[in-house]
Parts: sequence; structure tokens; C-alpha cells
Amino acid sequence: MENSAHTSPAARNTPAAFFGGATIGALGGLIGLGGAEFRLPLLIGMFNFAALEAVILNKAMSLVVVATALPFRTATVPFGAITENWGIVANLLAGSLMGAWYGAGWATRLKSETLYKVIAALLVAIAVVLVMGHDATTTGQPLAGSAQLIAGVVAGFAIGIVASLLGVAGGELLIPTLVLLFGADIKLAGSLSLAVSLPTMLVGFTRYSRDQSFAVLGKNKRFLLVMASGSVLGTFIGGLLLGVVPNAVLLPVLAVIMVISAVKVWRHT
Repeated sequence: MENSAHTSPAARNTPAAFFGGATIGALGGLIGLGGAEFRLPLLIGMFNFAALEAVILNKAMSLVVVATALPFRTATVPFGAITENWGIVANLLAGSLMGAWYGAGWATRLKSETLYKVIAALLVAIAVVLVMGHDATTTGQPLAGSAQLIAGVVAGFAIGIVASLLGVAGGELLIPTLVLLFGADIKLAGSLSLAVSLPTMLVGFTRYSRDQSFAVLGKNKRFLLVMASGSVLGTFIGGLLLGVVPNAVLLPVLAVIMVISAVKVWRHT
């Protein structure tokens, strides 16, 4: 694995890490994402981490966002609404946990240049899903019974792979799946996606811990602490904004940001 440092560890401990974490945390907390699709280009482009190390750092920060966003959103989406839909969460987890393990194993075997290209392609694909999926209104459940169960496992497996490969929470794919496959309200879908994302990310994170690049966390403890602090502040703000900022306006803007991010990541190949 290539060295991660064109920038020294000391230079990475800047206010940019805090404010970057806060901004991304707010976006993640508002929509129900881990925010990794926005954070990854920052880690690679601004802080000059190598691809796999950036993915691992991204995973750690996404865990912080997901773990704090769920309780911060409860003023709008209470925990009771999540527990009432535990079956949906379990259905998607049945596939996503397996996908997370296999995806992380694949990422640790890829060359950095290949991983950059895969990341860029996935960012564009996710941007398309955001625009197409989140704009959909709830029209009921297209499948039922065993067909829906199988579709949920397959969708979860694919999302788990993407989540581990890109270091994301997977909400950008989970939310459209919850809306389109299970007929969930988009705000409820955001919280349900967080409930699925947290254990899925923990599995991927455990798999990454077997790779030597995992040492990037220990080498950049101060950087992680600064960005994590900003992320927690951001998710709190995002939770307060939930229900105020319309998704119809916000999501297309986020999709554009992701396409721009994809271009920046591709340039590292």
C-alpha cells in the first residue's frame, strides 16, 4: 500500500477537519446517511490519505455520524417508530451483514489505482440513485411475502458490499430501497437506514481491522478526534433541521456534489 502522507500528520490537525466533519455530519444527520460519500473525497483530496486508508478513516467517521444521528433524529422520528418496523430492518440486515464482510475483503485486495476508479464510479452511481430514488413518493409495497423477503436480502447484500467497499453507511442506497421496496415514509426511511447501517458498518470495520492499513487510525488519533468532534456537532444540527429543509431541494444538490467528488477522486488514478 502506498504511503498516505504528502501531508504530515501535524498538518492534518487543522480546523478544516473539524468544520469538514461538522458540515458532513449535518448533512448525514438530516437525511439519514453516514456522510461518507462527501467525506471520502475530502480525506483523499485535501488530507492526502491513500485510497484504502481513506476508506478505513471514512468508516470510522461514518460510525460516529450514524451512532449519533439516530438519537438526534428522535424528535421527529421516535425510537418507537423504528422498533415497530424491526422486521424490515432484520430483512435488510440478513443480506447487508454478509455483503459488508465480502466487500471489505475485496477492498483490501485491490490496488490503490483500481480502488480510486471503483470509488469514483460508485459515487456517480449513488448520485443517480439519490435523484431517482429519493424523489419517489410512497406508493405502497410492490412485492409481498416471500418475494419481498428475498428481494430485501438481495438488496441488503448488494448494499453491504458497496458500504464496505466505499466506507459508507449505505443510507444513500438503503433509503431508496426502503421507500420503493417497503413503502416507508422518507423520514422514517432515513432512521431505519441508520438502524441497518450501524451493525453493517461494524461488520465491515471488523473485517478491515485484519489489514495492515488499519494502523492509519492509531497514527492519526488527534485528527480523528478533531473530525469526530465536528461530526457529533454536525449530526446534532442535522437532527434539529430534520423536517425543516425539504428533500426535494436538498437531494439534487447533494447529488451534484457527489458527481463533483467523483471527478476529484478519479483524478487520483
